[in-house]
Order: sequence, then structure tokens, then C-alpha cells
Amino acid sequence: MAIRIIETTDPLKEPAVLAVRDKLRVTTGGAAGADIAAAVRRIIEDVAGRGDAALAALTAEFDGADVSPDGLRVSPERIAEAHQSADGAFLELVRRVAGNIREYQESILVKDPAPVHRGGREIAVRYTPVDRVGVYVPGMRALYPSTVLMTVVPAQVAAVNEIAMVSPPTGGDVNAMVLALAGELGVTEVYRVGGAQAIAALAVGTESIPKVDKIVGPGNPYVTEAKRQLFGQVGIDTIAGPSEVLIIADDTAPPRLVAADMLAQAEHDPGSAVLVTPSAKLGREVAAEIRSMIKGLERAGAIEKALDAYSAIIIVGGMAAACDVANDFAAEHVQIMTSDDADVLKRIRNAGAIFVGRDTPVPLGDYLAGPSHVLPTGGAARFSGPLSCNEFLKASSIVTYDKASLAEDADDVIDFATREGLTAHANAVRIRQEE
Repeated sequence: MAIRIIETTDPLKEPAVLAVRDKLRVTTGGAAGADIAAAVRRIIEDVAGRGDAALAALTAEFDGADVSPDGLRVSPERIAEAHQSADGAFLELVRRVAGNIREYQESILVKDPAPVHRGGREIAVRYTPVDRVGVYVPGMRALYPSTVLMTVVPAQVAAVNEIAMVSPPTGGDVNAMVLALAGELGVTEVYRVGGAQAIAALAVGTESIPKVDKIVGPGNPYVTEAKRQLFGQVGIDTIAGPSEVLIIADDTAPPRLVAADMLAQAEHDPGSAVLVTPSAKLGREVAAEIRSMIKGLERAGAIEKALDAYSAIIIVGGMAAACDVANDFAAEHVQIMTSDDADVLKRIRNAGAIFVGRDTPVPLGDYLAGPSHVLPTGGAARFSGPLSCNEFLKASSIVTYDKASLAEDADDVIDFATREGLTAHANAVRIRQEE
């Protein structure tokens, strides 16, 4: 197995570099394959038409689990049982991680600012939480209990009133670890349903599952496509593609650490690992380390596919060019391992999360540090950021005028409205003048 090495003096015009970038963007933002899109459309229509009966039938078809329409919801007793039976050491770890996430999220929670006063006018904004949120937790090949923490805790910090969790039944029930986490976090509404049908249920509602206002959490291509098709009817966190890391490193970075970090991201199946460096020597050494280290990894086959499909070592003319590539890719994770990390950090504008220094690998953010690991992929960091407590808030502007202030501004409003041909707008102000 050999990871491709691309040497270029003009990376933003180099076809091989742009091909790596564009493949990630198409995988995230482009239309799903016709077969997946059509299948998801049928699933959504079925759930909208038949409700719980459709969920039971689709769960039997796709998950091989016999769940009756009246057995979709996990009982509080089953959640409590899973919590009580969970490994105590793991629950202690969960509490520490939840504490880190909660501390960080509370520190960034947006507060209502002081209103602006102009004479008898008061202009303000109020932030209120989304009423009801659905959390999707994968449960088959990819089981990420850490995602429960990274989605539920920020929603709780935002004071979301209702949180519903859905997860596919593995062997007929939701994974015991997921249920234990629900119990630990106080989530009492959990449903035995996964896939596109779970997203449809959360968006349109069924007899058992009241519809939600926003859906968060990762999933397979069918889950992602369902979120895409239902966006607008319901809010979503992101359209997720392959998990990504772009590493900026120079010849002071230890090749073994860089290789280990690239392999860790490629392990996501699919994952993308891109090294951008001005050092051809580092690039060659990292490639050799990857070839050596991959042999002992449990998911070597999946990693090899990810390295071949979505990854590269890009050798550029200098650190400025490396930063230009990073900003162009706008990757989910950016790591910096250079002789002047602070200077490189200043140059990075587009990144979901930035990890600074050789002692800050991405898994710290995946599990422990505090910011959510639900991040934009496929270039979406150009215009969006990590899931946070603030993503569960919605802003309402508040405008209050007294009579004198209305009189002062009335002619200007009437002038604008008239120029736009909106005479009813003008009249709504003029009639108050006449009073």
C-alpha cells in the first residue's frame, strides 16, 4: 500500500490536489447516488403514510429485528436497568467527559445582549432554545457512544426541553451502552429504530414518535440522504461526508506522530488524511511510517481503502502555500505541527476544529477535550462551524417603538415602501400618523 505523494509549486491550480479536495466535497455536498436517493424517498413516503407500522416493517427488513409498532419506545425500566448494569469505571469516565463538555459549552453559550436604545426605540435580540431535538445514534458497524455525549450535553446546556434519541436495534434492542448513556444523561425518550426511517419519523412524526424541530448525529449514507431530503421540514446539524484531517507540518515534526495521526483519521471508514508540508523529506518519511505502522492495525483493510480514495501527501513550496491549501480544503480537523505553530494558527481561517502542537492529536477532541466532535466536512467549514449549544438556540429580534419615535420615522418608512410599490406597507404606518 502506498499513499500518493503530490509535489507542486502551485497547489491551488494543481489538478491532483484539486481532485482530492473535490472528491471530498462531492461526497459530502453532492447528490446521493440515484438508488440511495430513490430508496430514501420511498422510505420517507412510507413512514409519512403508515407511521409506526412502516417503522416496524422497515426495521424488520433492514435490521432483521422484530419490533412491534407498540414496542418502538424503550421503557424507562429498560434504560434504568442498562444504566445500573453498566461498567462503573466507564460511567466514571463518562461523567468526566460530560463535565468537560458541559464546562466548555456553558462558557460559549450566547447570552442576550443589552438592548440598543435610540430615543423611544428599543432594539433587542432574544435567544430561545429549540423546543424538541432528535439525536441519531448509529448502532450497527459504527457505534460511537461518544456521539451521545457530544450531541446531548450541548442540547442540555442550551436548555432544550425535550430530547428524543433513536438508534437501530442490534439483536432486537438498542445497544446497552447507548441506553446506559441515556440513563446517565437523563434522556428518557429512546426509540428502537434506525436508518432513514428513523430520520423520517423524527421529521414527520408517527403515532409513537412526536416530530422534532432539529435532528443531530451521524449516520450512514441513507441517514445522511434522509437528512438532506427532509431539511427545511426539520433542522439538521450537517450533511456529513468522510471524516477528515489536514495536517500542516514542517521538518520539525516527528514523522511517526504525523503518520499515526493520519492513520487514526483514515480508520473512520471512510476517512481522509491529508498532509501538507514544505518538506519533501518529511513527506517521504511519513509515507514510509504509514506503510510500516498500518500492518499492525485492526482495521488495516478499511484504512488502506481510505488512504487510496481520499488521502494524499502534498509537498508545497513553503508554509504560506501550505496554509493556502488548508484554507481551500476547509477541513473538518486541521492539525498544526511546525516550528512556529502560533504563526500558522493565525493564518488558518477555514477549519472545523484546529489542534495545535505535536501533543494535541485529534482523538483528544473526539473524546475528552470539550468541544463537540460533530463538525463540518467536505469544505463546509468555509461557512459553518462545530455543533455547539448555540446551534440549539434560535434568535428573535425584538423591536419596540413609542408614539413619538414612530412619528419621527414614519415619513422615511413611507418613502421606502412607496418606492418599492408596497402601498399597504406605507398605509400601515400612515394610518397611525392619522390617528
